[in-house]
Amino acid sequence: MRIAIGIATRGRPAILAEVLRELDRQTRPPDRILVCHVTPADVADLPRDFPGVEFLTGEAGLPRQRNRILDALGDCDAVLFLDDDFIAAPLWLQALQAVLTAHPDCAVATGTVIADGAKGPGITPEEARAILAGDTPPASLTAAHEHFNGYGCNMALRLAPMREYGLRFDEKLPLYAWYEDIDLTRRLLPHGRILRLEAARGVHLGVKQGRVPGLRLGYSQVVNPIYLARKGSFPWSHAIPSAARHCLINLLRSFNPEPEVDRWGRFKGNLRGLLDLLTGRADPERILSL
Repeated sequence: MRIAIGIATRGRPAILAEVLRELDRQTRPPDRILVCHVTPADVADLPRDFPGVEFLTGEAGLPRQRNRILDALGDCDAVLFLDDDFIAAPLWLQALQAVLTAHPDCAVATGTVIADGAKGPGITPEEARAILAGDTPPASLTAAHEHFNGYGCNMALRLAPMREYGLRFDEKLPLYAWYEDIDLTRRLLPHGRILRLEAARGVHLGVKQGRVPGLRLGYSQVVNPIYLARKGSFPWSHAIPSAARHCLINLLRSFNPEPEVDRWGRFKGNLRGLLDLLTGRADPERILSL
């Protein structure tokens, strides 16, 4: 089994370097590591510092960059997509291979995030290493259970069904591409199971640098779930509550926002999205003009 790691990155070379260094600790080494960036500044001197890593250029946007990686995978059997701020525990790939071997019907394998800085001010690489050092993974590498979707910061795809059915990330979800992970992994569901791996663990740093501004993110929080529901990859029973929940959270927290979150900007984006839905102008790509 040939397993690749794919990382789309933009504007965070120092954090990306930390992620790449940690990948050297994998007990089952990746067969290839592919990093897709947009400009030379996105990776700085990393091509020199990490000679075994393949650096690709692509158009800006998470789906476009991940599709660029898919195009370059050749004869690999699976790819683990990591965010450029995700620190994977050493057993991640070993657990992935064990599960894909034990469960030939597994099309998507998503890891267990033991700490997520995206839900707070963020986690430093040093803190992440300390968290992982104190973590106790399950004894069984194949411990897994059914899951609704893959979580984009650390999810693996079996490539055979991707190729057979011509599946790719939806490039109509631009920039940070809110819910692109749900869209693709739910479209893979008819062709195999989605499993969450208990032994494939890691820490999502949740670095704020390079994130989409609040107005744009708020628009995507409302429009993207509805777009995916109309497309058929996200149930309406999940899409409407998701959009409503984010509107309510952003409104309530805008009165006392977290220092690292533009709650008022997000809520204004929510309102713009709702207006566009009511007037028939809603389109995920409209964030490019906001």
